[in-house]
Amino acid sequence: MIWVSNRWKILAMLGPALIVFTMFVIYPLAYSGVFSFTRFQGFGEPKWIGWDNYKALLIDPFFWQSLQNTFVILIVSLAVLIPSSFALAMLLQRTIRGGGGMRALVFGPAIIAPILVGLIWVFILDPKIGLLNRVLGALGVPPVQWIGGNYLTPISVSLVFIWSSIGFAMTIFYAGLQLLPADVLEASALDGATGWQQTWHVKIPMMRETFAIVTILMITNVFKIFELVYMLTGGGPVHRSETLVSYMYFVTFTNQQYGYGMALAVIITVLGAIVSIGYLVAARRKEKLA
Repeated sequence: MIWVSNRWKILAMLGPALIVFTMFVIYPLAYSGVFSFTRFQGFGEPKWIGWDNYKALLIDPFFWQSLQNTFVILIVSLAVLIPSSFALAMLLQRTIRGGGGMRALVFGPAIIAPILVGLIWVFILDPKIGLLNRVLGALGVPPVQWIGGNYLTPISVSLVFIWSSIGFAMTIFYAGLQLLPADVLEASALDGATGWQQTWHVKIPMMRETFAIVTILMITNVFKIFELVYMLTGGGPVHRSETLVSYMYFVTFTNQQYGYGMALAVIITVLGAIVSIGYLVAARRKEKLA
């Protein structure tokens, strides 16, 4: 009887969250999955076409361009964001004058809406009116196509994403550093470990879960990038700067190819899950081998 009563208590506590999760996550995913096998333009009845939308994606050059851009942004962002945010957390963990203000300043961009972040950086990176090219021009450097060109747009989007996310990642790392047991750190210092050795051999191994959390959050956030691209380039020229989500928005709501857009949404979901789970599996294998 005690077990039965405890089970009902657990269900009563989890029930509201499960209902909300089902309504706003499970149901939309299932609905998108079904619609991805149809041809639908927003009016009339959806027509069942099987795997045709997915076959069309395989020969769609704009899909492959958006996929390439997304992975460039992902690789650059993770390579720069994870170590730099951890280094910032280490720096701001020290007792320095104005440390709280500095943490708030670094965290500031994380609370700005992504659409406003994109608008801010348009006035910095725009090849014609941007502040960066004006500064370079004053130094005698020819203008650079930071956004809207053939090559640098994914890198520029990565840097804007890093600027807007580094404070959030830094805060998580800072909280993780605060939770490290002081006796372990003191013991390593008494054993003669230098600051670098203590960081590399003590702090980082003890914060593996924190690194995993930050990495997974950044992976999922990269796969959701839309507003930055929308404001910086609109996906142009000729879809060369699209990410997966911005291209999905274009084909779904601009071209009104809802079935094709839902197929693209399913691909985005699957890719995000594969990359995230792949990272977790690799991290756990590395932990077992260590």
